[in-house]
Amino acid sequence: MPTYEYKCQDCGYEFEKFQYMNEDHIKECPKCHKNKAKRLISAGSGIIFKGSGFYATDYRKSKAAKDKPKPETCPVTKEKDPDCSDCKSR
Repeated sequence: MPTYEYKCQDCGYEFEKFQYMNEDHIKECPKCHKNKAKRLISAGSGIIFKGSGFYATDYRKSKAAKDKPKPETCPVTKEKDPDCSDCKSR
């Protein structure tokens, strides 16, 4: 539900109303009670992203993963081959 801004054309009072999009516009001013209130066109509040995955830092690999030393022996063949194709395919 968006918040709409209104302004009375008679007294100049500005107010906001939290209402459904399909509701009718408010016509009566809450201050002077005349039917001169008009809804203003505003930029709105924008998009709010909540949760993870919206920032560039969420997708980067951690620095610890980059600086992790390669094993001296292959865990599959137990030989000295850090570039073992069996390990890369796992």
